[in-house]
Amino acid sequence: MNIRDRIGKEFIVFDGGFGSQLQARGVKTGENSAEINIKDPDLVTAIHKDYLKAGAMCLTTNTFGADRYHVREDGPSLKEMIEAACRNAAKARAEVNKDAYICYDMAPTGKLLKPLGDLDFEEAYDVFAEQVRIAVGTGLVDGFIVETMTDLYEVKAAMLAVKENSDLPLITSVTFQENGKMLTGASPVQAVTTMENLGADMIAVNCSLGPDELMPIIEEMLDVAVKPMLVQPNAGLPKFRDGQTYYDVTPADFSASVGVLIDKGIAGFGGCCGTTPDHIRACVEESQKHEFSYAPKEYKTRVTGTTTCVEIGPRVIRCGERLNPTGKKKMKQALLEGRLYDIVDDGVAQIEEGANVLDVNVGVPGIDEAGTMTELMMMLQEVIDAPLQIDSSDPKVIEKACRLYNGIPLINSVNGKKEVMDAVFPSVAKYGGVVLGLCIDEDGIPPKAEDRFKIAQNIVNEAAKYGIHKSRIIIDSLVLTASAQQKEVIETAKCVGYVTDRLGCGTALGLSNVSFGLPNRPLINRTFLVMAMYAGLKMPIMNPRDRELMGAIDAFEVLNAHDENAEDYIMRHVNDVTPTAATAAAATQSQEGAPKDDGLEGSDLFKAIVKGQKHNATEAVKQMTDVAPLEIVSDHLIPALDKVGKDYDKGKIFLPQLMVSAETAKLVFDEIKSRLDSASTGEKKGPVVIATVEADVHDIGKNIVKVVLQSYGFEVIDLGKDVKAEVICEAVRKYDPIAVGLSALMTTTVVFMEKTIKAIREMGSDVPVMCGGAVLTQEVTDNIGGDYYSKDAMESVRICEKIQEERNARK
Repeated sequence: MNIRDRIGKEFIVFDGGFGSQLQARGVKTGENSAEINIKDPDLVTAIHKDYLKAGAMCLTTNTFGADRYHVREDGPSLKEMIEAACRNAAKARAEVNKDAYICYDMAPTGKLLKPLGDLDFEEAYDVFAEQVRIAVGTGLVDGFIVETMTDLYEVKAAMLAVKENSDLPLITSVTFQENGKMLTGASPVQAVTTMENLGADMIAVNCSLGPDELMPIIEEMLDVAVKPMLVQPNAGLPKFRDGQTYYDVTPADFSASVGVLIDKGIAGFGGCCGTTPDHIRACVEESQKHEFSYAPKEYKTRVTGTTTCVEIGPRVIRCGERLNPTGKKKMKQALLEGRLYDIVDDGVAQIEEGANVLDVNVGVPGIDEAGTMTELMMMLQEVIDAPLQIDSSDPKVIEKACRLYNGIPLINSVNGKKEVMDAVFPSVAKYGGVVLGLCIDEDGIPPKAEDRFKIAQNIVNEAAKYGIHKSRIIIDSLVLTASAQQKEVIETAKCVGYVTDRLGCGTALGLSNVSFGLPNRPLINRTFLVMAMYAGLKMPIMNPRDRELMGAIDAFEVLNAHDENAEDYIMRHVNDVTPTAATAAAATQSQEGAPKDDGLEGSDLFKAIVKGQKHNATEAVKQMTDVAPLEIVSDHLIPALDKVGKDYDKGKIFLPQLMVSAETAKLVFDEIKSRLDSASTGEKKGPVVIATVEADVHDIGKNIVKVVLQSYGFEVIDLGKDVKAEVICEAVRKYDPIAVGLSALMTTTVVFMEKTIKAIREMGSDVPVMCGGAVLTQEVTDNIGGDYYSKDAMESVRICEKIQEERNARK
């Protein structure tokens, strides 16, 4: 039986930790585990067999990290390692349980995708697709598991690689930090939405935390998950003692927690770092005491941006309409001249004005629409986290944009014409998007609501043939002008009601057309909006700068009991005053009591850095020729970065926003560097030597720290990854750094971090050493002799600022 046929119908039992088992059985720290498939196949097979004997029904191949970036020039080829891994698992299956399944294990690349890093989306796709083709070619695997993913954009690349190069079942698993977010800021709900919409047969969470620490995250995922869920926690948090990493959650405690999760509705379990065959055996025994209780939740309509997930309904969602050149001469000219940063500024403004989603249309004759759409889309996603609505009448433009979009997009649009649906639905299905369906077909827009509704029904029925659930369709009943087709305006509202009540789909309308040709258009627009919302409208496409329209939505949400306790309304309108009250307030307010503004947070440079608008920031600093360079740094650049850092610490923004602001500040610093060098500069900051330690080839965290430190003006000496202790010691001698930053992602490489610290001390240096990485804690840092534990990039800045201040004071 295909594993796909069993998922969601019974417990799916996976194996446990593999790397930790290799270490426990004598594999040296730092060895490439994928090479062990060839060097010692019997050892790999023995571990597989032990997990099967413990009750696992699904083995994962020993291929975590087996990709083109981790192949040695003088070692075995990627193809040889993957084929050997599949043979080893197949041999274990043949000897212990012929009915067991084998899933090829795909891990992250260890690189950040653009714009956070330098890895192109299509290159990431190729890295995964290469593995898929080799694994499928063996004829030995029954499915794929993409696991330990920290970035949903990379999840998308990996999932597309599997779906486009095989028809085997796919399980997708992500990992979270202790703050409940993925590395790049995604929430559990956003992760579920992405994995499900992109077509995972089973969604999962693994690694990073123990079962108890993962419990709140798992519960949040289960609350919204339609697909069955697999859980593979660590055996607790990693600890370090006597030069060895260990985990302290026993099989009994681990299985007890898994039992709780079974009752909450998980459909499968296994283990990650530190778990053993004994942990899996205990879980199998525990599962026999519980009923299989997986129950899919109700489908919801959700779209995502880089770090946000927007549910369309029951709350009204505001879609900003202004990024459309129709009737906008300035935007047309900007598109023709390639001034996309001007358009990005308007997108940022719409989000600040309250838009939840942005419509993006670049349809101007004479430009490369597909190229311009993707470029603008990626520029927007660098500075805003809201979902985008890809708006084009060209299916090729939609396909290209959907492929490169970071998230689950809205797609504008299809209609009742069969050729349009056949051209667009494949992209909607493949890329997990939510699509607008317009109530128009070969015969035009029907005047009556019932006939428009029939078109909506047809769109939903045709979408189902492509595997697109109706929750991924939003119906636009189309707004006609009250000045020319007055009687048909009410038919639009009726159709909204029909779609809401009979189809259960979300609804959208473009508002502004209704008032065309009439005086006082805002009054008509506002009144029609309220009428449509009462009928069931969930997403008006509108100008968020129209405060009356926005206020009408706020008030409607209170009166319709969607805004509980009127909290949002009060927050947005508490300072609203009537003209009379405003006059009185102005008359009675004393000058002494008036709020003071030093003007810094209002500066163009400050705002551009905070928002990550690189073009605006460099233009602003070029205009500041009469401001001393040190003043620019102290009064604008550093305060802006401090605000960004505080917002990051408070969870108001996440890694993508932190990184783009840091990169913007670095551009500003580079712009004024020549002026700083020629002026009477202040104290030099740094240098700081950073490196990923020996045997660890992951450098995402290190690279993030580098960018943020540089944005604060520190000189950073980056030694790279897999750096031996003697190389780091030589750098300490050569550069006399104020600090050394050491990074490790894998538990097995912490020993090399300790080795490096000892080597630095043995050479007589007392340079402070910062330790960071996914497996590090304050306790581990203390045990290996580190001076500072840096939990993230902003903490590294604070540590280096403190060290720099102390060094300057001693001079």
